[in-house]
Amino acid sequence: MTDTPTPTPTPAPKPGKVRVPADALRAFAAALLEKGGLSPEHAATTADVFVWAAQRGVDSHGTARVPAYLDLLAKGVANAKADLRVESTTPAAAVIDADRAPGPVALTAAAEEAVERARAFGIASVGVRRTVHTGAIGYYVSKIAEQGLVGLGFVAGMPNMGYTGVKGAAVATSPLAIAVPAADHAPLLLDMATATIALGKIRQAKVNGTPLPENAAATEDGTPTTDPALAVMPLPLGGAKGSGMSLAFELLTSVLVGAPIFSSFHSDDPAGRKHRQNALLIAVDPTAFGTTAAEFTAAVDTTLTTLKSLPAADDATGVHYPGERSAAVAAERGEHGVPVAPKVWRDLTEAAARFGVTPPDAV
Repeated sequence: MTDTPTPTPTPAPKPGKVRVPADALRAFAAALLEKGGLSPEHAATTADVFVWAAQRGVDSHGTARVPAYLDLLAKGVANAKADLRVESTTPAAAVIDADRAPGPVALTAAAEEAVERARAFGIASVGVRRTVHTGAIGYYVSKIAEQGLVGLGFVAGMPNMGYTGVKGAAVATSPLAIAVPAADHAPLLLDMATATIALGKIRQAKVNGTPLPENAAATEDGTPTTDPALAVMPLPLGGAKGSGMSLAFELLTSVLVGAPIFSSFHSDDPAGRKHRQNALLIAVDPTAFGTTAAEFTAAVDTTLTTLKSLPAADDATGVHYPGERSAAVAAERGEHGVPVAPKVWRDLTEAAARFGVTPPDAV
């Protein structure tokens, strides 16, 4: 008699993403950050930045950042009790010394300061010195645009990207963001780094074992590679163009506010390797240029409509402007919940158990 073979067990399906209502996720993240040491106001502000990014599909800067920020707070890298101070010698410009406050706290304050000053003087710039990880800078310029103003933002951080002609990491993947309000369309929102590929994408490729695009990443000595196992840093977008933008943003932020990062990082001073970031936010009131707010946003709508009416390329699904698709994602996730990856959800619920916080129900 032939033995019946033992059936091979069917592998358990990998857990998928859970969906959590945006408001519940925001309250949950804020509760965790408050337990981590932030004041209720600063915890709510920081959580809002993370959920805004997650709702728009920018998961690398979304709720996955909550455990990382809890770690920054626990280690004292981020100052939970920061004393933000506004310094100004002219009405249309100011500097906020962040005292190592989390970036969402410092840059939200900077955006509010820029809007208030631009209302009075037509244009205003607010620099931020000595903050810790700014998060998605599209959030801050979007907040400026919500007030009917044009917002521009620049950030400089720790060198982690190649520079054309240099061996090894030389400059930062410094981002740029621009938000322009519209009447009937979603605002234009350009939010980009100066790197060809994000560090998070390199880490993801390592986990998945998938090759990287050509000239997107490099080994430790700066040699371009498509092997994710060898890649340790991204390469600048457009070669010398991305390199130059990153260096310019260092001058426009760090040097401008008297807190250089680049030169300090590459010096012999050990303090030069201490994590920190600087930023510059600019708010522009369109009415200062002789137009009404309604006329300006109507003209923005006309421009965006004209773009979208142009014939699409054969391989394109449509013509889109920066920020349009992420706004649609935000609307969908606002209605159906924000997806949270299994590992992120596990990290969040583990932190909740540690702090005695009740997680929200997942959809």
